[in-house]
Amino acid sequence: MKAETAELVKSHGEVRFFPENSDDLWHLYHLITPGSLVYATTLRGVEGSQDKIRPEKLEKRPVRLGIRVDSTEFHEYSLRLRVSGIIEYGVDIGSHHTLNLEPGFELSVIRTWSATDLERIERAVRSSALDALHVLIVEEGEAELFRIQGYGPRPVWSLSAGSGKSAEINSREEFTRAVIDQIQLVTGPLVIAGPGFVKDEIISRFKRQDPSRTSPLVVAETRSGGRRAVQEVIGLGIPEKLTGDIQLAREVTFLDELMRRIGKDEPVAYGQEDVWEAIDCGAVQTLLVADTLLRDHTVALLIRKAEEMRSEIVILSGRFEPGERLIGLGGIAALLRYAIR
Repeated sequence: MKAETAELVKSHGEVRFFPENSDDLWHLYHLITPGSLVYATTLRGVEGSQDKIRPEKLEKRPVRLGIRVDSTEFHEYSLRLRVSGIIEYGVDIGSHHTLNLEPGFELSVIRTWSATDLERIERAVRSSALDALHVLIVEEGEAELFRIQGYGPRPVWSLSAGSGKSAEINSREEFTRAVIDQIQLVTGPLVIAGPGFVKDEIISRFKRQDPSRTSPLVVAETRSGGRRAVQEVIGLGIPEKLTGDIQLAREVTFLDELMRRIGKDEPVAYGQEDVWEAIDCGAVQTLLVADTLLRDHTVALLIRKAEEMRSEIVILSGRFEPGERLIGLGGIAALLRYAIR
């Protein structure tokens, strides 16, 4: 994503965005909050000539509107972000309108920005300069390719081999060939991982067929397969080494530390009530928040107070397993400097 920040006055002001992919729309979904003022060019019905006997359907023309946001919806698979609100600038002031934002649409957002918001913008801009990272998980007769996005791993495709003694050799050969045909289409960094030795055969043949490949290729051994294996890869810090984007690795690391402390009864708090108490005591070292709660007014105040106390803030994606586990604990938790009870 490209972003240009105008001068902010007491953290309030305009940021212009140019989203380039679904990752960028996901970031904007969390950056465009209710009450934000959003400017964008959109299609709006404009009445035609009034001297005609029969009324015609309204002609839609591009107009630039400023709307005061009341809700947003992120549609991952249609690559669209719907931003709805009341028109304050442009035609039909006072009417309700929905902006359908897609990659390639320029927009401006005016609101008060927190340090967490600005860090998210910086991360989105930094990651846009990198090719997409893909992770191929290979098991016996099973292969799944995932694209690592800002909100977690997204399945791209999966392949399964046949079974049965009579077909075992042929089906495995066809399986290997089909997997290689698919991953040859991946142009950016690629991680091939999984348990056992099946991945080694894939890697060996892939290198022989594509010896001129220049994009990074990394091999990793995992204990499990499927989506859980992707989390293992992220936990190993491989995406960080390949792309320099450490957010997903941070989510895995901090959630693991939270669960370890809970298991050993070490200083930790989870749930809004306990976290509020920890913040009031000045005991919060790191605050973990699921992004599904970012629009909650109480949680926003909690984050702001934690920032004022110099606590580290880590936002976890609710679409990635660490975030899902945090949601199971109430969506908010804290690693404490010392016990408060």
